[in-house]
Amino acid sequence: MSNTASPRLDAEAISTKERGQWEMVGRRFFRHRAAVISLVIFLVIVLFAYIGPFLWKWDYKIHSEIPSWAAPSLEHPFGTDKAGRDMLGAMMQATKQSLNVALVVAIGSTVIGALYGAVAGFYRGWIDSVLMRFLDIMFVIPFLVITGALAGAIDTSVRWYHMAIILAVFGWTSIARAVRAEVLSLREKEFIEAARSAGGSDWHIITKHLIPNTMSVIIVSVTLQIAFAILSETTLSFLGLGIQSPDTSLGLLIDAAGASAFNEHWYLFYIPGVMIILIALTINFIGDGLRDAMDPRQTMVRR
Repeated sequence: MSNTASPRLDAEAISTKERGQWEMVGRRFFRHRAAVISLVIFLVIVLFAYIGPFLWKWDYKIHSEIPSWAAPSLEHPFGTDKAGRDMLGAMMQATKQSLNVALVVAIGSTVIGALYGAVAGFYRGWIDSVLMRFLDIMFVIPFLVITGALAGAIDTSVRWYHMAIILAVFGWTSIARAVRAEVLSLREKEFIEAARSAGGSDWHIITKHLIPNTMSVIIVSVTLQIAFAILSETTLSFLGLGIQSPDTSLGLLIDAAGASAFNEHWYLFYIPGVMIILIALTINFIGDGLRDAMDPRQTMVRR
């Protein structure tokens, strides 16, 4: 009998070649039309915020030679405010600072929440009870009140990094609960028992086995935290409790527009408002796409 494999078997072996996890995730994600469109829009916003200031001739500072209250035109596409500030340049800087806040909050709160929830779910017992009771206390504290009070207690003007730290410290609670629920279902799985039998420490099991297997929850939480941070920063800055001059943000632009934005100077309110909505919506759609793509129950990739 010949030991040479038939061409048909070779073709089947090639066609059933095991695909990498991230390749499968990428294929599923790019089949999610709304998520892909949202990703493109979000990348354009990021380029607008971080690359735009190097390309646009006007920066966001005040220029006395620029006419005040100028409506949108070819020279000033987003118009100017009462101080003669070019609003396109201001929008670039404000979007950049708001995105800085959102990214720091998303990373910081996700790290805190993931570790907190993983520890609570892994140990259970009295450790879980103590950690979850503290979490319940955090939930009943009015979020905007405590964050606004802390921002108001800062002696100097509140900058974007002040607001990012405050929001990250108080914005991790929902992530902790989601990760804890996942860990409770994972801790009794065979691979965790195998890791224990192999002599793995608790910290090794939590960081190398449990948290990586909750990545679908964590990544979706990161995207939701970006939207949460943008909306929270906007609300606090609009109320005068967030980022303050000489720094800037999208919420501060809306606050600076004042009552005039609702009549003849509409562009001062609606342009930053549309940017906030775009960021929040695109991030939510990207999160939906990532959640579907990382669903472990989807094991087949369509061609």
